[in-house]
Parts: sequence; C-alpha cells; structure tokens
Amino acid sequence: MRLSRSRIGATAVLGLFVATSTGCSLINKVRAKNELNETAKAYKDGHFDVAEQHARRALALDPTNQTAPIFIARVIHQQYKPGVDQPDNIQRARDAIEAYQKVLQNPPNEQQAEEAYKAISVLYSAIKDDQNLRAWITKRATDPNQPNDKRAEAYAILAGKDWDCSFKVTELPDVKITATEGGNAKVTYKKPKEQKDFDEIQKCVRRGLEEAETAIKYDPNSESAWSYKTNLLLEAAKQADMNGEADKKTQYQNQADVAGKRAAALAEERRKKEEAAEAPGSPTP
Repeated sequence: MRLSRSRIGATAVLGLFVATSTGCSLINKVRAKNELNETAKAYKDGHFDVAEQHARRALALDPTNQTAPIFIARVIHQQYKPGVDQPDNIQRARDAIEAYQKVLQNPPNEQQAEEAYKAISVLYSAIKDDQNLRAWITKRATDPNQPNDKRAEAYAILAGKDWDCSFKVTELPDVKITATEGGNAKVTYKKPKEQKDFDEIQKCVRRGLEEAETAIKYDPNSESAWSYKTNLLLEAAKQADMNGEADKKTQYQNQADVAGKRAAALAEERRKKEEAAEAPGSPTP
C-alpha cells in the first residue's frame, strides 16, 4: 500500500512533534532535578524562602515529580515560627498543612507519608486548632485501611487528649486535706463550682476510657494506651470522690492499679530491648 505525499508529510511532522515533545520533557525533568538540588542547598543554608521558590519551579517544570511536593511542604513548615500568634505566621502553618495534605494525595513512599501525617498533627497542635487536630487523628483511628498499630497509636493519642481535658481541671483542685490515723494526709477533691465544668470532665474521661480500650484492642502491647488508661481511671476516681461516691472511687483506684502494673511491665520490656540494642556487639538493624 502506497502512501500519498501529503500523508507521508503529515506522518513526518507528527513524528517530529512527538520527538520534540519527548526531548522537552526530558529537558524539563533535568531542569527540575537541578532546581531541587538548589532547594536542598538553600534549605541547608537556612534560606527557606529561596528554597521554596526553587522547589515550586521544580514542580512547575515537572508536575509528575514526587520529591518536589514534600520539599515545598518542608520549607513552608520551616518558615512557621512556633509560639508566634501573628495572623501571617498562623497562615504559614496552614499553608504548610495544605502542602503536606497534597503530599498525602500521592506520597512517594511510606516514610514520607508518615512524615506528612505527623507534621500536620504537630502544626494543628501548634496553632491550637484542637477541633481539626481531633478530626485529623480520628480519621486515622477509624480508617480500616490503616494497620492496627497505627490505629492503636491514634486512639491512644485521643485518649491522652481526653485525659488532659480532665487533668487540667483536677491538677490544681479545690481540696480538703485532713489528718488520718498514722499521720497520713487524706485529700478530698471538691467538684468544680460550675456543674457544666464537672459534666465536661466526666464526658472527657468516659470517652477517653473508650478510646484507650479501643487502642488496646488493636494493640494489646501499647504502652501509651495502658498508661493513659491508668491515668484516666485515676481521673475517674477523683470525679467519684467529688461526687461523694467512695465505693466507685475505690473501684476506679483498684482498676488503675491493675492497668498501671501492665503499663509498667511494658515499659520495662521496652527498656530492656533498648539496652540490648545499645549493648556492644549487638546486631545492627
């Protein structure tokens, strides 16, 4: 079958276009790599605004590059100043959160995905956005696609936040100290003056205990889950004391003792493993 000159010409032009496009694509990838090298250099020197510019150029040159998004997120994160509650600084943290969320849409590897997840948690905490922080952690805790250990870790963090909800009220309580036989002091906790405050800490402890139990269900050897369960039970004992419920107080204290022993045993196991790993002659992972 013979092709007409016009068809041959069109085929040649198309081939030239494809070759040229491929060449441009390769050139852009090389340029993007160079921009990322400049990003790393500026980042190392502490010039984060310059590093961000190079990283954004790299992504513009090669939108498929998976390294550029994590570089962008990192340099924006470095420009946020912890503890400075100025609007532009808070916005910088939110820009970093958005950048890390883009990384999670197509993470290059599991390590960087975990980096992005934890960075978002840290940033939400830093700007005191507790609502979004809880929602962010809950999303992982309830995600059936996450491995059990990560879901357990997320539930334990939530339990810890609920413990803090109660402890910040009971840490400096209105107490009555009386002498008992043997000269030991007895501390009696009094309820907060506002009933709504008492209702709130009760709600936190109930929810926190549920979260700690769920964490333990997913990872029975979670030291943090057992520790928070212990502390939450101690908070429940304080609240029972505030309500004049001596029997419940004793029950919660006994349960806290059991949970505390389990937490202590896990801590000891972890300590021994760490010592064994640091011992001379131990195998390198």
